[in-house]
Amino acid sequence: MKLFKWTNIRLLLMFASVIFLFSFTSNRNENRKLIKSVVIFVDDNAPFVKQETVNKLLIENKKDASSIQKVKLDLNKLERILNAQEMIEKSDVFVTIDGVLKAVVKQRNPIARFFNGDSSFYIDYEGNRMPLSTNFTARVPLVSGEINKKNNEDLAHLFRAIYDDAFLKKNIIGIEIMPNGSLIMLNRNFDYQIDFGRMINVERKFKNYKAFFQKAVLDSSLYKYKKIDLRFTEQVVCTK
Repeated sequence: MKLFKWTNIRLLLMFASVIFLFSFTSNRNENRKLIKSVVIFVDDNAPFVKQETVNKLLIENKKDASSIQKVKLDLNKLERILNAQEMIEKSDVFVTIDGVLKAVVKQRNPIARFFNGDSSFYIDYEGNRMPLSTNFTARVPLVSGEINKKNNEDLAHLFRAIYDDAFLKKNIIGIEIMPNGSLIMLNRNFDYQIDFGRMINVERKFKNYKAFFQKAVLDSSLYKYKKIDLRFTEQVVCTK
């Protein structure tokens, strides 16, 4: 009986010790200060927003991360602050075991630049408007005309088709949206205009244009043309 009681007492003491040590360690860990903050860009070839700007948002304008206690961190709040930045698409904020506050940031990806008088902005990959950056200028097609709710989705689809194709991304430098909804495109190395027509059969028209270009560039006939007409999906019509 005494052995049973002593065993129970030992178990209770061990249990209490574990709770105490866990509580002590947890409290000590929470009150530790961070060592530093680190910003990592997923795609760093387009620095539309500076690391310093993101870092200031991350540490909420404090002098540095070493003045912040872990217990006072709200990681969800920090992510919301970063995601609200107009150049950032998504962020992931966390603290490493050794006390480093890290932010993995994905910037928004512009695929076209709209310009019309005093108004100028990017269109990102999702089809949303994106402000210009003072840090970096994206090499994307320059678009003029009217972008509205009616044609925005179709234009975003067309811009993505150009951006995702290495040949088109390199060669198409300008797009004019005509009042009737048809498109006129400009090529980087030649003076002709591309009459694309309305935004229907987009993939088929681009396929026809690429096939025509690869054939015509061999005999240097591209320099002779003033207009390449892609409106007819069965053929490419050229005008000298």
